[in-house]
Amino acid sequence: MKSSNDNHKAVYMDYAATSPVDPVVLEKMIPYYQVKFGNATSRNHKFGWEAEEAVETAREHVAKLINASAKEIIFTSGATESNNLALQGVVNMYKQKGNHIITCVNEHKAVLDPANYLGTLGYDITFLPVDGQGMIDLAQLADAITPKTILISLMAVNNETGNIYPTAEIGKLAKEKGILFHTDATQAVGKIEIDVDKMGIDLLSLSAHKMYGPKGEGALYVRRKNPRVRLGAVQHGGGHERGMRSGTLNVPGIVGLGEACRLCHTRFKEDFQYISKLRKMLLDGLTKEVDMMVVNSHPEKCVPNILNISFEYIEGESLMMGIDLIAVSSGSACTSASLEPSYVLKNAGLGDELAHSSIRFSFGRFTTLDDVQFTIDSMKRVVKKLREMSPLYELVKEGVDLSTISWSAH
Repeated sequence: MKSSNDNHKAVYMDYAATSPVDPVVLEKMIPYYQVKFGNATSRNHKFGWEAEEAVETAREHVAKLINASAKEIIFTSGATESNNLALQGVVNMYKQKGNHIITCVNEHKAVLDPANYLGTLGYDITFLPVDGQGMIDLAQLADAITPKTILISLMAVNNETGNIYPTAEIGKLAKEKGILFHTDATQAVGKIEIDVDKMGIDLLSLSAHKMYGPKGEGALYVRRKNPRVRLGAVQHGGGHERGMRSGTLNVPGIVGLGEACRLCHTRFKEDFQYISKLRKMLLDGLTKEVDMMVVNSHPEKCVPNILNISFEYIEGESLMMGIDLIAVSSGSACTSASLEPSYVLKNAGLGDELAHSSIRFSFGRFTTLDDVQFTIDSMKRVVKKLREMSPLYELVKEGVDLSTISWSAH
């Protein structure tokens, strides 16, 4: 599908999968690879002291972004490890109290898979359904709680649709019932305001590379009082990170995460306003130029950097191939190697065809207005071209109700 756009540079609209490292973050990290390369636990010389100081400064930056104490931040290799540590750490420590965990069908695989694993070990796992907008019902959550419930694990923001869950309400319910509350806040931290105290969060997972930091670095917030949360270690060997996560600390990565969090905190309003402007421009442009599209992101309860749209009467793979100069996702990046339609959208009631033709656009600090306009123009061109080859689209445009047609094999 050749066009005048073929010489245009590729445009990155997949920030929810990963983001470029901010130059300020990279500059902060570099010395800790070659000059200040000490081990943060080597406390008998200058190199170790420098590394330890850098780690503790980063801990403070991470904590400040979510209104926590620095002592409540445990460094991990990323949100997947943080989620595993939260779920498995809680059951390891609190199995005498109960064996029931509540989560949701639309969680990221980094929560669904460890939850399913715990199910094979005999733990009772409840997977809450979602409504037609991909949201959970708080009444259903309350009804699912039993005397054996020890943990509620529900994400703050959905990674495919950008929908914002009622985190504060979930935290309030958990507190009233004396149940620990974990949230996978990977897509929320730095995008919307997160306050672990106001929201009643006991455990929170986050990842550096979703907010202009390096890949392979993350953190788990673990509440220290009201209540004091304890976790059974999943990884043993040295007692690092308050005994919860052993292993030599990735000092450059931690420095990068800390600086990324500092920038997100200081630039929060600026980033929020700019990215909201980009989202409105994209949605308004597509709405004007492309008909018969379904917006899968919640109209109000959605982060500004994600927009998920399905395009009716178009085959999904053809659409992705047609916009090959635009980096987008057809589902979550961790599972998009599969040709299966998005389980997140199917759980919200979307049919296979619409789920297959869904595109997640996500943008960030370095996305330009030109990038958004190029995306609008490309989508208009490719959708028009593909629909010219769709007899179903023509019938619908002529006013034919497809449900009244009796399709024959002859």
